[in-house]
Amino acid sequence: MDEPNLQGNQPIADATAVVLAGGKSSRMGRPKALLLFDNEPLIAHIVGALKHGFGEVVVVAAPEQELPSLPVKLVRDEVPYQGPVGGIYYGLKAAGSEFSFVTSCDVAFLSPPLILHLISRISNYDVVVPYWQERFQPLHAVYRRSVLPLLRVQLERGELRPVYLFDKVRTCTIGEDAIRRFDPEGLSFFNMNTPADYEEAVKRWQALNGWNAAGNDSVQCTVELFGVARLLAQTKEVVLSLPEGATLARVYSALAEKLPVLTNRVIAPDGSRLLSGYACNVNGLEFVRVPTARVNSGDRIFIISADAGG
Repeated sequence: MDEPNLQGNQPIADATAVVLAGGKSSRMGRPKALLLFDNEPLIAHIVGALKHGFGEVVVVAAPEQELPSLPVKLVRDEVPYQGPVGGIYYGLKAAGSEFSFVTSCDVAFLSPPLILHLISRISNYDVVVPYWQERFQPLHAVYRRSVLPLLRVQLERGELRPVYLFDKVRTCTIGEDAIRRFDPEGLSFFNMNTPADYEEAVKRWQALNGWNAAGNDSVQCTVELFGVARLLAQTKEVVLSLPEGATLARVYSALAEKLPVLTNRVIAPDGSRLLSGYACNVNGLEFVRVPTARVNSGDRIFIISADAGG
């Protein structure tokens, strides 16, 4: 196969993108797919990037997992939490193409040139997988549908790591030298597993997109917590630094980043709003219920729960 040439929104012929979203997110403390990234849920950010290059995108989710509306084919794990092998198996099974690029819902720095290069090598192989920093990257790889029977056997045996597949099929390993031609820093493999990873990814994204260069990281506000919110967070107040034009939704998202314990208890899973029973007061002057309200530098924002008497 010749190196694919992706122009504009022209999809890659005969290829599907599969995004695995059904993990437990235990180290993050809240659903990774719903983390706010570039003003939208992370899963929407990733799907949007892949839709530019693939005519079909499949998202594999856990049976009861909450996700935003997405322009994808959504499938659910038949058995939850079978690890990456389960996600790859159900994704390939649902895909309408002979081969698929498989990734996860927590990698925000996809490199189209690298993805295209991986796909260009699939002709004589069953799997094309990068090898970066002495590790295979099975969730940034291309798989043929022909490996489905072997993946099914792995699931039956409880072999939930994709690497067990690689020595059983025709596997093309893409080394670091080839990867650096398309992605010099290897950002394609930057996973967000912890709140610290998430914070680092947001900073990198802002730097790459000129937030700091434009002087946008300029709104400073203080959030003071009351009632249950304060008890959960074990702190009275938090100082936030936000981009110019930030809204209350961005305040809630940033607060959830710093205090993950508030997610699902005070702040909605996607970080865009407060849950029922909580209210926001700005500068002690008025209660503001619209998450799209703008925040100004120096604002003092009070998060009050019903049992705080507010």
